[in-house]
Parts: sequence; structure tokens; C-alpha cells
Amino acid sequence: MEIKIAEHAGFCFGVKRAVNSVYSLIEKGENRPVYTLGPIIHNERVIEDLAARDVHAIEDIRELTEPSIVIIRSHGVPESVILELEASEHTIFNATCPFVKKIHDVVREHSEAGEEIVIIGTASHPEVIGILGWSRSGGTVVETYEEAEHFSPKNPAGKVCVVAQTTFNSKKFQDFVEIFLKKEYDINVVDTICQATQLRQEEARRLSSESDAMLVIGGADSSNSRKLYEICKQQCENTFFIQTADAIGQISFDGSSALSITAGASTPNTLIQEVYEACQKK
Repeated sequence: MEIKIAEHAGFCFGVKRAVNSVYSLIEKGENRPVYTLGPIIHNERVIEDLAARDVHAIEDIRELTEPSIVIIRSHGVPESVILELEASEHTIFNATCPFVKKIHDVVREHSEAGEEIVIIGTASHPEVIGILGWSRSGGTVVETYEEAEHFSPKNPAGKVCVVAQTTFNSKKFQDFVEIFLKKEYDINVVDTICQATQLRQEEARRLSSESDAMLVIGGADSSNSRKLYEICKQQCENTFFIQTADAIGQISFDGSSALSITAGASTPNTLIQEVYEACQKK
């Protein structure tokens, strides 16, 4: 069986930057506790390894009992959290992905100009929560086509600024934009899906269309990994979502001559290699 690994699988720039920042702090031997504000990435193995090195995730700085180093994860946080941290006794290391920070700037700028903000993405995802927190006048998160169809601007004569979660399905984003355009809203569409996400999704779409079986590696809470799975499943019925190489033993590749592997942006290269080697032994 031929096995291919996607060229763009694994850590993206923003995730690699965030993870490396934590390990750099560990290596420096800081004499203060180190915490991440929320899991640094959506990968259980990385989180467990950091916990073993005494770096733990917190959800609120009020959980801290002494001056600490607080790392803001790649997903970013609302502006109010940044201000709270700056006013505290803690040291901040902001590892927000630059592509996410760009959305924060866009949302702040357009909301200050009086435009209504619409975010295409998952409302419960930390990145989207963070983006919403940079709007001066709130905003609306749209997750489904139905929600897009039913959306109405607060000011029908005003302007609407539409952005997207960086890991959103690029083809679906265009579908959402078409819905808004058909309603003839006065809109500013800012395509904020990062290039790495688009390349990863396009490659996954191509590989899954050429393969008899497809593996998508990602954390259980990884939004971008789930989207890769959805894309691949549309092209290849034998698509499997796994978290570790241990899952390979439960999958049958009988009748498959071409297997491809891709992975979400929070998946370490070591884990991808472990899955590849497990597949070779099947």
C-alpha cells in the first residue's frame, strides 16, 4: 500500500511560535511559575508534556496566587483580558498568532468606523471569542447557512464588516459571503482565513480525492482538524479521524492501495511520524 503524508500537515507558524515560546521559558529556568491562559494548543500530548514540566493551563488570572508568567495562547484573547493582565502583577508573554492579531486589528478598526461586525466561525471557539472581544460595539457570530440567511443588520442603512475564523473552511466562507451579497448589504468582506489553513485544506481535498483511505490526525478539541476531516470525508468515504497512532490497530485498510495522511495545525511532527510508521506495519 502506498502511503503519502501531506506536505502541509502539522504545526503551522502560529502554533509553532506559541509552543516554542513556552519551551523557551522552561529552558531559561524562570524562578516564577509559568501558566498558559487556556491550553496553549488543542493537542492533548503537548498539554500533558507541559503539565509534566509544571506548566499548567488556567482559564482566569484570578486563579493565580502569586506573581507568575502568563502566556497568551495562539488563539488570542479579548482586549479586556490584555488590559487586565497589563494592570496585574504578572508578566505577560503574548503568543497570539500574528494572523489572529490581524483580525483583532481589522475588527477594532471597522467597529470604530461604525461598521457592524460579523464573524464567520464557531461561537464557542476561543479564537472567535477573542476576536469578538476587540469590537467596540459587539458583533454577531454566524456558524450555519441558516443563521446567515436569517441575519439582519441592526442598521439596514449601515455597513457590515465580515471576517472569518482563521481556520474556517475557505470554500464555505465564500458560500456565506454569497448569501450576504444576495441580500445586497453594504459590506466589507475581509478574507481572514490564513494562507496555511487554505493550503492545508486544498491539499487535503486533493489527496483525499486521489486516495482509497485517508487519515486525519488531530486533537479532540481541534477545530481546524475537524474541518480537515469534513473536507476529506466528502472526497473519500474511508476517512478516519484519529488522535494517536494507537488508533491504527482498530482501522482496516483492506482493499486500499493508496493511503494519505494529513494533520491539524496543532499536531506535532513526531506524532505524524508515529502514525506513518504504524501504518507501514499494517
